[in-house]
Amino acid sequence: MSAAIKTLSILLFLGLISGGYGGGLRFCRNSDVNVNQSQTGTQIKGKPEWVVTITNKCPCVIEQVTLNCTGFQTVEPIPSSTLNVTGDKCLLNNGKPINNGASVTFKYASDKSFPLNAINVAYNNC
Repeated sequence: MSAAIKTLSILLFLGLISGGYGGGLRFCRNSDVNVNQSQTGTQIKGKPEWVVTITNKCPCVIEQVTLNCTGFQTVEPIPSSTLNVTGDKCLLNNGKPINNGASVTFKYASDKSFPLNAINVAYNNC
């Protein structure tokens, strides 16, 4: 009888751990960081301006969002607190948390849009 209780307790404990820890990793992916870009209709130094809205579609708080910025160039300054470009990677929002449904928006000016996508995201409060 005590062996059955011990086994049941272990299974219950393992179920609580697997449901409580790492749950965000199970439900959230880099693809839950939605990147939407469109032209504003404005020209900056002869180049079309683009507005980028990055939205957290994950039910968890995300932070340390890093985007692939390979080849990213702009003639319009972007505050480094919004998008810190370092080589081929860009840190969004100074790495600060972004709640579910919240967005970070910035503009840049370039001949073409760049395929910005999340390559690294930390999940919090899952």
